[in-house]
Order: sequence, then structure tokens, then C-alpha cells
Amino acid sequence: MAEVDVAPTFGSELKDGFKPANAWVANGIAWLDDIQSFYRERSAIEKEYSAKLNALAKKYFEKKAKKSTSLSVGDTPTMTPGSLESASLTTWTTHLTTLESRAEEHDRYGNELVTKVADPLKVISGRFEELRKRHVEYAERLEKERESSYADLRKQKTKYDAACQEVESKRKKTESSFDKAKAQSSFQQQIHEMNNVKNTYLIAINVTNKQKEKYYHEYLPEVMDSLQDLSEFRTIKLNSLWTVAANLETNMLQQSLGQIQHLTQEITRNQPHLDSMMYIRHNMGAFQEPADKVFEPSPVWHDDESMAIDDPAKVYLRNVLNKSKSQLGELRREVDKKRREVEGLKRTKQNVRDGREQKDEVTVIAQLFMIQEDLHQADRKRLTAEVETSTITSVVGDVTLGARNHNFKSQTFKIPTNCDLCGERIWGLSAKGFDCRDCGYTCHSKCEMKVPAECPGELNKEERKKIKQERQEAANSLLKPSNGPPDHVAELPALGRSETISSVNSGYAASAQRSMTSPSEETPPEIPGATRPGITPAASTTTVRKNRVVAPPPAAYISELPGSTPSSNGQAEKKGKMLYTFEAGGDGELSIQEGRELVILEPDNGSGWIKVRAGYKEGLVPASYVEMLAAPPPSLAPQHTGQSARPPSTYSNSGSSIGGTIKKKGPAVAPRRGAKKLKYAEALYDYTAQSDAEHSMTEGERFVLIKEDPGDGWAEVEKGGVTKSVPASYIQAV
Repeated sequence: MAEVDVAPTFGSELKDGFKPANAWVANGIAWLDDIQSFYRERSAIEKEYSAKLNALAKKYFEKKAKKSTSLSVGDTPTMTPGSLESASLTTWTTHLTTLESRAEEHDRYGNELVTKVADPLKVISGRFEELRKRHVEYAERLEKERESSYADLRKQKTKYDAACQEVESKRKKTESSFDKAKAQSSFQQQIHEMNNVKNTYLIAINVTNKQKEKYYHEYLPEVMDSLQDLSEFRTIKLNSLWTVAANLETNMLQQSLGQIQHLTQEITRNQPHLDSMMYIRHNMGAFQEPADKVFEPSPVWHDDESMAIDDPAKVYLRNVLNKSKSQLGELRREVDKKRREVEGLKRTKQNVRDGREQKDEVTVIAQLFMIQEDLHQADRKRLTAEVETSTITSVVGDVTLGARNHNFKSQTFKIPTNCDLCGERIWGLSAKGFDCRDCGYTCHSKCEMKVPAECPGELNKEERKKIKQERQEAANSLLKPSNGPPDHVAELPALGRSETISSVNSGYAASAQRSMTSPSEETPPEIPGATRPGITPAASTTTVRKNRVVAPPPAAYISELPGSTPSSNGQAEKKGKMLYTFEAGGDGELSIQEGRELVILEPDNGSGWIKVRAGYKEGLVPASYVEMLAAPPPSLAPQHTGQSARPPSTYSNSGSSIGGTIKKKGPAVAPRRGAKKLKYAEALYDYTAQSDAEHSMTEGERFVLIKEDPGDGWAEVEKGGVTKSVPASYIQAV
């Protein structure tokens, strides 16, 4: 069976090449003005007989030579055409040659050229240009929609990162907050919120990828095919007007009948798709479709691309799925309706082109383009709903089956009302939220998608009041303290009275604390060997013993001894002396003269700055500008009488400042403020490395903490310039 040659199209061959194709089509439409001006000038020249006609033919041969490349293969072809010209230009060359042989035309023929050729060319040129601009606007809108999808995805990514950051913040608060239970509850709620944001982010990724796929494989190819059709339609109109001009010449000049017939044959050979084929052949290049978007974990919350499917997440996903499924049917029907309208207009356009219907083809094309725009908008919404539905059902199935959805309506609460989900007050300037028409369930706008689909149906006033009380009790229970510690906080051994010793024997020295033991011994936690390759359970449970450290009596029960140095934390204040004069250069910094003694409030935490107090002023100074002074023995400390002491001298006692002729100069550049602070960790137990990827450590050893436990029970630390792993439960951050 013989193969049927199908003319290639812009959309299938050129992919993302709308801009150069648009420029090429614009050149073709602008070229109509040249042809129009040609006929108008020819009309005037026709009255001046053969001499003027010969000059005109020569002039337009030169114009054609200048525009031959751009009209044949575009402004930026990927392959040089050489001496080849497009089919339209070849026909144009024949036309000019015929003109040279017909140098004796007269005034009547010139008038007919204006009324039957030039004026229609002007009209169709303007209409074609208007249609081309519509294509450009639509292509720009498609590109903006694509960029908008990418921007929305970046926003979802930012929201996800912010939610992860908030989880980390609330996790830290659980360690330092006075109300542990409330902080833990807030932390758990934030984890649920983070999972919802993550799921939304994952859904947005799939939607963006599908929109991108539709953009490159359907939306943009359709626009380019329509642009190609416009160009070919221009060629058809141009051919018809050329045929009119040729027929006028045939009727007027029987002597030139042979030349005119040859010109007509050349025009007939100029098929609309020939110019397009030549442009495609010389502009085909490599096209690399952008890669699909993938899940990017947050830098502060280590996670993978799997969707969260715990109970709170399923509630959220069920509500999203229910919303998408409810819209999907209507959107599909709308898309099918619009698609049938588009197919009908395409058939009408072909009938008009074939002469079976008498309609204005430009008007039909404009209507077709308008319906295609509406179809595109509806199809985008349908695609979004389908991707959301398939994404959720592929992970958790159709969770909407058997769901009893609340009949929510938007509500502005005039009186104080609590949310039945989180228990917090719905308040603010607008106090907007939702309530169920059937059972009276109330919630914040932000809580709507988290409400379980458990509506009991229509209730009377008494039943609503009863279930309202039950819901509020359930919501308030989230804020009550829990019996056990949080899942991520290790439970500390209970401290009983029998495990303490008297304050006389305890002492405050670290050595004294280390030497004392309680009747019980503490065993280090198990190492998660299952998560470390190459370590057997037997090897990962090294038996290490550590004496229990007995805490000294509370400081509140001990009065300050005479002669001891007063301080806010019960320890002697650390003092230092300025080696160089420092002038404050920013907020929070403190200007201090060389030789001034000061009190160290906060040591260098890795940023190169320390916080000090000089007199009554406090601020930051570079650590390299300060010399630490040895602390005096406790017995030699002056007794604190409550009276103000003499302020320290502001003059340096060093020999470099005597006489005022020589001054010590500090480092040229102070340390950079805001530098990343190093984190340190201290070993709680002895540990022997089981592989080359681990560090051995002894109790009390300190090292730099590189990476905290990501969830596998191991942390990375730096020791001696080498980074390796140690059991996370064997260390503590300091």
C-alpha cells in the first residue's frame, strides 16, 4: 500500500519555536504591503508605457534579492539555503519576468490593477496582521501561565520550607518551654500542618509537570499550527489575487497571452505548504524538553517525596479529593462541549476554503480562535482536578467512599465562637469561618480542610448543643498535659530522695561530682545498629557503664558566702582586658579603650565576637581584641558589701601606652558579624568505633557537631579535622 505524504506542521516539527515562526509569518504578511505597493506603482507606471515598466521590474528584482533569505527560510535559519528560494518567491520571479516582456500596457489595465488587486491586498494584509497579533498575545498568555505555574510551585516550596522551619522552631520550644505539654501539642499540630503543606506541594509539582507537558505537547503546538495555517491562508489569498492580476493581463493583451498563461501555471504550482516546508527544513534544530519537577526536601526538615498518609493527612487529602471530584465531572462536560464546537468550526473553515459555503473565512477563523481559548481555559482546570484526584487516589485510594461530608457554608461569627477542631477562638476583625448547616460544626477558614468527614446529619437544637460540648471537650483535650514525655524527647530517670546526698558531701567541683555514685548505675542507650550497614546487633550494643552524676542542691537553698564573688549564675565572673582600642561600627557593638578591664558575659560561640560589660554598658567586641584574665581563688575574692565599687581605670597599664607616643593597633579587620556559629557536642558515654565510618570517643570528650540525627539514630561530628558518625544517643549538644 502506497504511503501518503502528509505535510509537516510547525507544532510537530518545531516544538518551542514560536518566536522565530511568528517573525517569519510577520515577514510574509508585511510582504503583502510590498506587493500592494508594487501594484499601485505599476498602475501609475502602466500609463508611462514600457520604459517605466522595465525600470519597475528591475527595482523589485532588487527588493526580492534583499528579502529572499528572510522570506524563504526566516531571519535566523539553522541551515544556509544557498541559492534556493521558496515556492512563492519562485513564482514572484516568474511574475517579474513576464512583466519585462509586457512593456506596452496602458491606462485601463493600470486602473483595474488598483481596484481589483491593490485594494484587496491592503484589506487582507490588515486583517492578517490583526490575526497574527492575536496569536502573539495568546502565545504570551500561554507562556505567562507556564511561568505562573512555576511561580506557584515556588510559592508552595517556600510555604513548605516555612512550615518545616516552624516545626523545627516548635520542636526547640518543646525542649525549653515551661509548659511542656502545651508546647508538645503545638509541635504535633505544626507537624500535621507541615504534612498538609507538603502534600499540597507534591500535588502542585504534579500539576505543574502536567501543565508543562500540555504546554509543550498541545497548547503551544496548536498555536503554532494555527500560525502556520494563517501563513498558508495568506498564500492562498495572495495566489488568488495574483491570479486576478494575471487574468486581467490575459483579457487586455492577447499578444502577451503566452507569457500570462505561463505565469498562471507558476502561480498554481505555488502550494500553500511549500513555503512552510522550506522554512521547516532550514530551521529544524535540537529541542530539549525541560525536565519534570521533582520534590526538593527542606534544608531544615529532612524528608522524602512520599506523601504523608497519617490520619490527619488523610483527613486533609479526603477533603481535597472530594473538592476535586465534585468539579471534575462538570469540567469534563464543559471541555467536551467546547471541543465539539472547535471541531464544528474547523469543518466550517474547510468548507469555506473549498468553496462549499459562502462565508467570510477570516471571521470564521476569529471565531475558531476564540472558542479554542475558552477550551484551553476549561481544559487547564480539568487537568488540575484530574491530577489532584489521581495523585491522592494512587497513594491512599478513594478515601471519599463512605465519607459523611459536612454541609459547610461561609459564616461571619458575631458572637465569640470556638473552633470545634483546634479549640481556639474564631476572632479578629472579620471573624470569618465555616459552620455546618446540618450539625452546626464550626471551624476556622484555615481548619476547613482538616475537619474529618464525620457529619452526623441534621440535628435538633438539643442534639447540637450536646455534640457541641463533646467537640469542644475533645478539642480542649489537645491542650491538656500528656502523661508521658513527647515521642522525640528521651525520658530521664526519676530523681528520688534516696538518690540524693547531703549538700555537705556533694560539693560543687566537677571532680567531686564525678567521684560520687549512686546505688544504681546508668546504662547507655542502645545504638540503632539496624540502620548502620556492616554492624551486627551484637557489635552495636557495646556495654558501657557510666556513674550517675548527682546534682548539687538547688542554688536557691544556699546563701551567698561572705567573700565570694556575686554573680547571676552562682559562678565567678570571667574577666578580661582590652588589648587594643575598639570603636563600635554597628548596632549592638561597644566602644572600649585599650587596657580597660571588662566582664565576659557571653563567650565566643564561633562567630568571632563576645559579649562584655564595661561599667554599666554592655555590648559586643571582637574576641581577638580581648585578653582573658585568670580568675582569682574564691578565698581571695573581696567581700560583697552591696556598695558600688570604684570603676576600673580607663587607662592601660601596659608599657605601650605610657607617654602617649606609641599605640598598639588591633587587627585590621574585625570578624564578620552574623557568621555561621559552630555547634558542639559532648560525649555522654565511652564508645568504640565499629567501622572506619565511625569515631571512637570517651566520656566528656567534646567535638564539633556537623549533622544532627536525621532519624536513623546516628549523628556526624568532626574530630581532628575528620568527619565521621557516632551514636546520636551517646552525645548531647552543648
